[in-house]
Amino acid sequence: MGEMPGMIRPELQALPQIGDRMTFLYLEHCQLNREDGAITVRDERGTVYVPAAAISVLLLGPGTAVTHRAMELVGDAGVTVIWVGEHGVRYYASGRPLTHRSRLLIRQAELVSNQRLHLAVVRKMYQMRFPGEDVSRLTMQQLRGREGSRVRAAYRKASQQWNVPWNGREYDPENFAAGDAVNQALSGGHACLYGLAHAVIAALGCSPGLGFVHVGHENSFVYDIADLYKAEITIPIVFEIASKQPEDLPGAVRRRVRDAMVEAHILERMVRDIQQLLRADEGEIDSTEEMKEAVYLWDNQRGQVSNGISYREKREEKD
Repeated sequence: MGEMPGMIRPELQALPQIGDRMTFLYLEHCQLNREDGAITVRDERGTVYVPAAAISVLLLGPGTAVTHRAMELVGDAGVTVIWVGEHGVRYYASGRPLTHRSRLLIRQAELVSNQRLHLAVVRKMYQMRFPGEDVSRLTMQQLRGREGSRVRAAYRKASQQWNVPWNGREYDPENFAAGDAVNQALSGGHACLYGLAHAVIAALGCSPGLGFVHVGHENSFVYDIADLYKAEITIPIVFEIASKQPEDLPGAVRRRVRDAMVEAHILERMVRDIQQLLRADEGEIDSTEEMKEAVYLWDNQRGQVSNGISYREKREEKD
């Protein structure tokens, strides 16, 4: 690997479309530097050269150290960098989103701001929970009732399967230790989903605060997306681990949830689900040609017009 040459830094116009690039590259316990147009990833096993133009998102986990020169290359290549916990189970901070356009963010704001469109997204979210059923005519109150029944059934099933008593979801966000073992484990497991959802939302350039089912919190959309996977991932795992009574219950749950999210490809599914909810496909996020002109001027009649043009005042013709 030591003989692999780096790549010459590409011009912005020459960057490939997102569909031609790697997706999310997770790294931990290594040092990142640069050599020419490649990011060098070094640990005790050796060095790997990663062409910067082939990456879309870098997830930097525990034990990673990155140099200023590496970040310079990452920025020039338009790579999104997100600092996360182990395998994305915590979200700490991020740089630029992977898109040069604000289309998804604008669409999200449009859907949130229009009551009819807002309700349509909420129904989509519930439809994901009830595949094969028609929820298009249900009210919000009915949808919440159906969801409550579904989640209670998931708790009941897991409790019976693993013979672990369940007395309801009770926890104090300000006092983690006050909850019983299962509630502590649930909080830890759900936090893993929140971390991964936050990282995906940031990478796509969406707002974590513009939620649909949840509103009014800086992470409302994070909770919306994470809730799509709780009954599949965290709830059954929590009761399974609790039945084994490990010495470090939250730690055991976190590691098990981490592995389950990798096995079930939750990260990739979150990307697809967010795009589906906001009715966007990969081509709408970015393309090589659109990178050249990612800034437009707003027009109250035409929506948007080209930037970088010296416009002249339109004068009415005389009779």
